[in-house]
Amino acid sequence: MPTYDEAWFASRATPGIRALKAYDPGHDVVAMRERTQWLVELGSNENPYGPSPQARAAVLDALHLMHRYPDPRGAALKVKLAETHGVAPSRILLGNGSHELLMQLAQVFAAPGDDVVYSQYGFAVFALATRAAGANARVAPALPDAAAMPLGHDVDTLLAAITPATKLVYVANPNNPTGTWLDRDSLRRLIDAAPREVIIVVDEAYAEMADVPDYASALTLAAHRGNVVVTRTFSKAYALAGLRCGYLIAAEGLVAVMERVRESFNVNSLALAACQAVLGDVEHLAWSRERNAEQRAALRAALQARGIPVLPSQTNFVLAHLGDATPAVEAALLDRGVILRPMGGYGLPTYSRIAVGTADENRLLLKALDEVRA
Repeated sequence: MPTYDEAWFASRATPGIRALKAYDPGHDVVAMRERTQWLVELGSNENPYGPSPQARAAVLDALHLMHRYPDPRGAALKVKLAETHGVAPSRILLGNGSHELLMQLAQVFAAPGDDVVYSQYGFAVFALATRAAGANARVAPALPDAAAMPLGHDVDTLLAAITPATKLVYVANPNNPTGTWLDRDSLRRLIDAAPREVIIVVDEAYAEMADVPDYASALTLAAHRGNVVVTRTFSKAYALAGLRCGYLIAAEGLVAVMERVRESFNVNSLALAACQAVLGDVEHLAWSRERNAEQRAALRAALQARGIPVLPSQTNFVLAHLGDATPAVEAALLDRGVILRPMGGYGLPTYSRIAVGTADENRLLLKALDEVRA
């Protein structure tokens, strides 16, 4: 009689799944909320200012249709996204967050024996997607600590990692968890130099928060390159993390093939309504971006004034080097209700990822940090 434990079921899973570890969401924040009066939640890169009021109104208006299935095609949202980005609706695919789309890209286009390229310290989902598909991961070394963009993507090593067996290249720009970014010329060089038969996936989850002149979206740099895919999300700048909606923009042919594996009704009706509403409130998005930029600069400066190195960032978080004391500092902050994101799983155990909070949240973080480092 077999023992029906995890090991037994894993032995019957596909090779890619057997080698896989589940996505690590960090601390159990939901449980912590239930037993703690207040928390400073800086571990998940959430937008602390909340979504446009128009999103709230749209959700309330959509509640009366909760007993009906959502639009399986998300047609109205696709039309709004098409207007926003200047593309045809047929080039857009919706997902249950961009996470789902990144996983499906590997499911569709990578198989055992194929190579998938991504950068060291790149977004964790790239590795998950590659392993789940049973493909070979080719990890391109990141830039060294002493580089102008420390721990950021290295275009030369990414290009060198591409082989005749490469099907996908994943690049997050700006990158999670480092906060770093490829400038316009570097991204263009990567896109132009990569073989045309390789699909280049540029994850732009934080694109709306980038405000430096040398940043450019792959949507503008690769408008006529059919092998370039851009993924985005409503979870970050638009502050709709709880509704789980993302999208990709790609060639019509790629979208048509991806539709074959898309789960039916994968975006719920409340998310569809809210996302359509926030796209219409450009003033709130601009206000939220400005607050994030202000607090990002202030937080980085405050940490550096305390002797803590902080990487450049064009996101809504910073990556701070706390050294060998990192686990102890994170634990002590957690005891005080301040949640950071440990980076050991990314191979960066001496760093902490700190989401940019409001002015009050950042003040509480710095106060607690001073206490535990005293």
